[in-house]
Order: sequence, then structure tokens, then C-alpha cells
Amino acid sequence: MTDHEISKITILLADDHPLVQDGIRTRFEEVDDIAVIGVANDGKELLKRAEELQPDIIIADISMPHINGLEATRLLSESHPHIKVLILTMHDNREYMQNALDSGAQGYILKDQPAHEMIEAVREIYGGKQHFCSHFTDKLCMAEKSPNTLTKREKVILIELLDGLNNKKIADKLSISVRTVECHRGNIYRKLDTHSISGLIRYAKKQGILL
Repeated sequence: MTDHEISKITILLADDHPLVQDGIRTRFEEVDDIAVIGVANDGKELLKRAEELQPDIIIADISMPHINGLEATRLLSESHPHIKVLILTMHDNREYMQNALDSGAQGYILKDQPAHEMIEAVREIYGGKQHFCSHFTDKLCMAEKSPNTLTKREKVILIELLDGLNNKKIADKLSISVRTVECHRGNIYRKLDTHSISGLIRYAKKQGILL
């Protein structure tokens, strides 16, 4: 590896389709700050290659032989938490997306997205943020209405809102996108049937979140 390549974001690709591997490699060939340093054809090989190469980021498919991408991500998050995982898949399904999050992935994008989104995702994840395709944030905004029942993430964001943080500051603090914060914030107001901070304060006091 040259001195120039040392400064690059290093990528390990994991996909059992050679054409997909070649396509991703081609996408990154003209990008100065990203280098593909290895490939894996299945989940078992992915774990071995990750140990050997220690990449900054792994781009992994979900459906792979031996060990699927989500299980491999879970194992990596336990053994190599410094290696970040971007799931690249054809599964446009909220359940898969949530499973990817639960497994420890920092990003989730679809294979039919334009090349610039993958490049943006890699850079954001390397910088410590999460990146999920627009489909994911749209699905967050369309979450089921469950009055007075907030998710763990929504409760965290509620606390930040009560501390006076705006969307941008919350996004930076939680390493998520502003768009994701906006979706969670909208869900909070809708679930609690309020449009004011005073309404959020009443809920927080009632639930013991705010004394």
C-alpha cells in the first residue's frame, strides 16, 4: 500500500455475486479518498478477511452463504467494534432495516441507489455518523401511531428537545442525520397529540422522565 493510499478510507466488500463486486469497485475507482482493499464471497470469508485486513468500513450484502450479512455484522460489532458496517442490499423492507440497526450496522442503502449515495454513505459513516437511504427515513416518518408510547430513541430525542437542543445539535450529538431527527420529532408530537414544548413537558413529568 502506498503512502497516498494510507490516508484513504479502506473498504472490504462482501457479496457473493462477482458482478456486484466489480460494479462497486468501479464506483470507487475514481474516488480519491476511498480504496477497496479486499473482497469476500460469503459471511464466513468476510469475518476472516476483516480480521486480516482491518478495514475502516465493510460494505456487506444481507443474503450470503454460510453466514448472512446481519449475523456477520453482529459478530463483528462484538469482536471488532471499530470496524463499521454499511449494509448494501435489495431488501427495501423496514424489518430488515431495523434488524440491521440492531445487529450494529451504521448504514443501510439499496443496490439501486445512485453511486453518489454509496460514496456519501461511506464518508458519513467514516466520520462517525449513521447513513440510511431515504426509504428508511420515509418509513420512520410513516411509523404507526401509538399514542403515549414512545420508542427508546424517541425518548432520548425528547430529553434533548426538553434541554433546548435544535434538530441540528441533536443530530450531531446522536450521530444521526437531521432528517432522521425531524422524523422522530414528528412522531413524538403526533403520538403525544401535542404541538408544543409545554405538552412535551407535561408528558415527561407524568412519565417521570422530567422531575
